[in-house]
Amino acid sequence: MFRAAVLALCLGAASAFVPAARPARATAVRALEGVEIGASSPVKGAAWDPLNLLENADQAKFDRLRFTEIKHGRIAMWAFAGWCAAITGTHFPGMLSISQGISFADVAAKNPVDAFFGLPAESIGQIAFFVSLLEWYDMTHTDNKFTVGGNNVLENGSIKPYTNPIDPWGLMKKATPAQLEANKLKELKNGRLAMWGVLGFTCAATIPGSVPMLSGLF
Repeated sequence: MFRAAVLALCLGAASAFVPAARPARATAVRALEGVEIGASSPVKGAAWDPLNLLENADQAKFDRLRFTEIKHGRIAMWAFAGWCAAITGTHFPGMLSISQGISFADVAAKNPVDAFFGLPAESIGQIAFFVSLLEWYDMTHTDNKFTVGGNNVLENGSIKPYTNPIDPWGLMKKATPAQLEANKLKELKNGRLAMWGVLGFTCAATIPGSVPMLSGLF
């Protein structure tokens, strides 16, 4: 079942947008606001869409797909950092569960996939609660300010990317439009690389020999 989940992740990671062989459709896709950021197609201003996810898409559908891609990319970048920490043996000091006698060192000694699924139920619950809290925040805030009654995500299902910018040090407040676009592009590309990187680590840890470059790490 886990290998099936890995395959599903691989298919889901293929982000959005339009092959070069259909110029009329490419023209329609180019009209969508924001599609040019992160475009990876030979068709200028379009993007790679092998699954035809943008077939007859309107702006709302594109915004939802881009929102999802950005979120998955951010999660994958954190996950990739976590894999790197696990491979190098970096972990928190002390005990993960005092009642069950499990230390962080015990968890770090295992294959990362086995370590995750071997966590106590309380630990899994804490992770699920933290993720749910982040999702609640994203759905009830606009520009990082709480919207009374919920924002448009809860009210009518409309989703737009960059609704709640993550900029704790205010680095982008004085950025020019060109600098903002450049940073959006970097985030997209880094997120895409991280998704493939996490998939590679997961395959190497669960399917021996599947990733020769990572052989011997797990």
